[in-house]
Amino acid sequence: MEAEIVHYNIPLWAIIPFVLMLLSIAICPLIIPEWWEKNKNKLLVSLLLGIPTAIWMIAKGLSANLAHQLIFDYIPFIILLGSLFTITGGIHLKGDIEAKPTNNLMFLLIGAVLASFMGTTGAAMLLIRPLITTISQRKYKTHTILFFIAIVANCGGLLTPLGDPPLFLLYLRGAPFTWFLNLSKEWAFVNGMLLLMYFLADTYYYKKESPEDISFDKTNKEPLKLVGKLNFIALLGVVASVAFLNPHYIPAMENNEYLGFIREGAMLLCALSSLYFTPKQIRQDNFFTWHPILEVAFLFLGIFTTMTPTLMYLESNAASFGLSEPWHFYYATGALSAFLDNAPTAISFYQLAYGLASAHTGTLVAGISEQLLAAISLGAVLFGSMTYIGNGPNFMVKSIAEENKIKLPSFFGYMFKFSIIVLLPVYILTQLIFL
Repeated sequence: MEAEIVHYNIPLWAIIPFVLMLLSIAICPLIIPEWWEKNKNKLLVSLLLGIPTAIWMIAKGLSANLAHQLIFDYIPFIILLGSLFTITGGIHLKGDIEAKPTNNLMFLLIGAVLASFMGTTGAAMLLIRPLITTISQRKYKTHTILFFIAIVANCGGLLTPLGDPPLFLLYLRGAPFTWFLNLSKEWAFVNGMLLLMYFLADTYYYKKESPEDISFDKTNKEPLKLVGKLNFIALLGVVASVAFLNPHYIPAMENNEYLGFIREGAMLLCALSSLYFTPKQIRQDNFFTWHPILEVAFLFLGIFTTMTPTLMYLESNAASFGLSEPWHFYYATGALSAFLDNAPTAISFYQLAYGLASAHTGTLVAGISEQLLAAISLGAVLFGSMTYIGNGPNFMVKSIAEENKIKLPSFFGYMFKFSIIVLLPVYILTQLIFL
């Protein structure tokens, strides 16, 4: 059955606050980093752009659309990320193993698997410090961090709505929890290719290390030890909440959206349990602070508010954009995800697809063609690794690595020395094979 396409009388200029919001996120860290570092300034930008947008929507009689966006998208989104952030912050992996290419490869492989079930942020924060400790005796380290960003902080999170924020927002729009497992072939291909390239690169650099460094690395080892294991129970609780507390298993949620907050309540309970039962020393060892999740909450308040008229405009004018084939959506979503945050980008193109009559043929998932949904999901997750600002964990990993005196390329250096020549060919092959 064809989904109903709603046409709104939204002027093009109404998307300006959303564009300014995303440009602020992309540009401010580069030109005014010290000012942008403070969360209160991020909140200020969100309010300066979000409040006028909200007033305009209320005046236009669109307050219900705005309320729905904030209540049923923003709040569940923040609760999921906050719960995963809190729980994974209570898991600490310590130790120092030999930095052989096979050991380093295992770090990235484990991270690729964990990313889909504890989120790219959670997996990245769990593994980045022990990985840095492991490679600390190596002279050539930069390539390891770059592949870590690509695999653990991005491409690994493709298999569940927990993996990456854009997938969770698509889940909230009706994509079943298990549907994302249909992308397992793409996940295996992309991560397999990147792991192979990393192993070849690390083997090459390992042979260039001095005998003294290799000898020191072999004699200075500490077995890996995982503490805070109880948090894995809380993590399973979050997975179960997202997988089973939804309209598929609780049909009453279909007719009463507020019942959906049973899921968010369960996730909050898991997060609070983690805070209560985890010894404070574990979070101190993880250098745990609330700054990153507050940053996300403040920024996305502005994003979700200013995004509302943009989504309505895209749905109403979808036919005029010339996008129709899955590969169109793959590259369009990917191009913007690389330079803007991939979560709002994914939803923007989902809404654009929803406004196309041709998107409502064949097998439908979340109200659009399954092929288009796959293209949008792949574009958002994979291309989030093309720059430091494409996905939240990218900059966090960069900051931690640089704190540990590992020199990484500049913003454009990352693109021209790594993502364009290493990642982009893999993503093009992915499109040619699967879309």
